[in-house]
Amino acid sequence: MISRFLNIILTGTASRSLLAVLLFGAVSCDHQQTPEWGKTATDTSPAPVATPVATEPVSRGQRQDIRFIAYNVKNWLVTNRYANGKTLESKPKPDEEKAAVISILARHSPDIIGLCEIGTAGDLAEIQQLLKEAGVDLPHSHFTGGADPVRHLGFLSRYPISATGKPEKTEYHLQNKLYFWNRSVLDVTVDIHGRNFRFLGCHLKSKREVEEGDEEEMRRAESLLLRQHVDSIFAKNPQERLVVYGDFNDTRSSVSGKNITGSYNDPGYLTAIPAEDSAGTRWTHHWALHDIYSRIDFIAVSKSLKPDTLFPKAKVLDDPEWAKASDHRAVLAVFR
Repeated sequence: MISRFLNIILTGTASRSLLAVLLFGAVSCDHQQTPEWGKTATDTSPAPVATPVATEPVSRGQRQDIRFIAYNVKNWLVTNRYANGKTLESKPKPDEEKAAVISILARHSPDIIGLCEIGTAGDLAEIQQLLKEAGVDLPHSHFTGGADPVRHLGFLSRYPISATGKPEKTEYHLQNKLYFWNRSVLDVTVDIHGRNFRFLGCHLKSKREVEEGDEEEMRRAESLLLRQHVDSIFAKNPQERLVVYGDFNDTRSSVSGKNITGSYNDPGYLTAIPAEDSAGTRWTHHWALHDIYSRIDFIAVSKSLKPDTLFPKAKVLDDPEWAKASDHRAVLAVFR
């Protein structure tokens, strides 16, 4: 199976064929831009269509910067799937989708990756192995989750993991009903040449309606749990070099988004890194059911990390394979 992925990714003829198909599909969509930082959500002016351009792999020998990618890889797990109008029960993520994910990640040569929608620890190990065979060796990993038995959070790193953590509180009440944090939070500290970077990964409740409660209230409650964990970290170390990332399932200006970043004048405020694709648009997710394009995937940094954050190098990755790989586009941040 692994060799088949690598043939898709690395073989010239297959790669060019796959690239052509994916590129045609990507540019045929009429993408709608997520409002920019200073605009309101009611700004519906059409966005320029991104024409993804294949990029050359980044050479690790040419730089010392730390490249971090946050990515919801869309159901890298066993679940029911739909193809040709039929339901296929208990199927893994299709090979061509996996190959597209690996191709995107390998092309941008990350040092650290934070992943959403991983099924099992074995699924994370599969991604790790496929990346290694594609030339990206990330030997250190962490896998965790919450009440959701299906979808988990994964983390891969070139650098050693010096510590992991867990939030003190993972439950909340809505209308006198007890809920548990579905995916909880991934808390990892990485030692990079004697400097600690602490990463908090999240995947908040989606906008899809569920029988057990109001999805918006659930997402807001989870965002508050995440913020409480952030505050507890700053209470112990106000200078923590903190990166909070993941699928917020809401916009930066939403209540949930503001809960996570905090108050602007507060010492614990987190700055969401602006990022654009090759056409200058900022959306990261396409909800096909409602044909909505929005920016819901973020990487935010603490004030102590801002001086070492190379803001102009941040990107929304619009590689030609993005639509095959996931309904999300990955976000890249670069640190000194």
